This record gives sequence, structure tokens and C-alpha cells, in this order.
Amino acid sequence: MEARVADIHNGRASELLWLLEHPPLYTAGTSAKTADLLEPSRFPVHVAGRGGQYTYHGPGQRVVYTMLDLRARQRDVRRFVFDLEEWTIRTIARFGITAERRQGRVGVWVARPDKPPLPDGSTREDKIAAIGVRIRHWVSFHGISINVEPDLSHYDGIVPCGISGHGVTSLVDLGLPVTMADLDAALADTFPEVFDAAVTRSAAA
Repeated sequence: MEARVADIHNGRASELLWLLEHPPLYTAGTSAKTADLLEPSRFPVHVAGRGGQYTYHGPGQRVVYTMLDLRARQRDVRRFVFDLEEWTIRTIARFGITAERRQGRVGVWVARPDKPPLPDGSTREDKIAAIGVRIRHWVSFHGISINVEPDLSHYDGIVPCGISGHGVTSLVDLGLPVTMADLDAALADTFPEVFDAAVTRSAAA
């Protein structure tokens, strides 16, 4: 991934998305706190160069590494993260699920009125997708992960993204018989809606 990013920066390669699954593991972002790794011996722990804290990757989760040239879009990291969230939200909407951003909480969230409310009476929300990126010379890498049907108990070994009080869900956990191929098709369909628009915005700026 780092080699490809360097090649994109130097004009030797085109942009690229990698869609993959990892074996069960935890990754530590640049803001990871030791106290949030609750079971350090449960799975291998990898230090990643992306932003964010601890997260889980494993079978049944689609990881998307986004190697995109922001020089052809907008040189705006916040906007890029917003666009990744938007891509994820539009993709999940293809399956009839309303996913949303939350101020101060990384990732993409789904309201769970079917679950008991939080202690303050507010609706419980579960994370369905995580985002962690790094930008080098205005080329992005790392990216997003979307839960299709992972073993959600594997999240018990960490405080996901350092956020307590909320849970984690998946498309199948929400009652949708979605396959990885279904999700990949939706990702392909919605990508131009967000990132071609980003190119247009940059050209008009």
C-alpha cells in the first residue's frame, strides 16, 4: 500500500481501491491508548500508521483501502473524511438502513430503538463502519471498514475507537441477508456519486 501511494504521488501509477478481509486482529492507530486494549493476548495487535485508536478487523468485515490522489480533488483532509463517511452512508442506504454521522464520534452509526435506551434516556446507537486514514503528499491510504457479518464478540477485546457506551453492529446483525458481493456492488455503484463529485468540486474551486 505504501509503495502504491508513492507511485501515485510520483505519477507512476493510477489511483486504486483494495477491497479485502483480514484474519482476526486488532490495529492501533496513532491515537491508541493502552488502556483501551482490554485483551492484548486475544488476537495479534498491529500498529498502523492511520489516524484513530484501536479497531478490530476480521472475516465478515469489508476493509477498503483507499489510495486516492487528493491533488485531483480537494486538498482538504476534513472534506475527504466527510466524503468517506458519505460513501459509506450511501452504500449502506442501498440496503434500506439509515446510517449517520455523529459529532465527536468517529465512524458511521445506526440508531437502535429496538435496544434498551442509554442511562440518560437517549436512543442507543451501534457503529457499523469505522474510518481511519493517513495522507502523505496529498495521497490517501488506509480507509474504511464496514461490518457485513463479522463475529461481533471479537470487539470485546478493545474499546472500539476509544468510544464507550455504544455497541457495534453489522448488516446481518440488523437482519439483512447481505453478502460481501452485495456490499461490493453497492460500493462500486455509490463511489462515483461521491468522488466524481469531489473532482467536480475541485475543478470549480
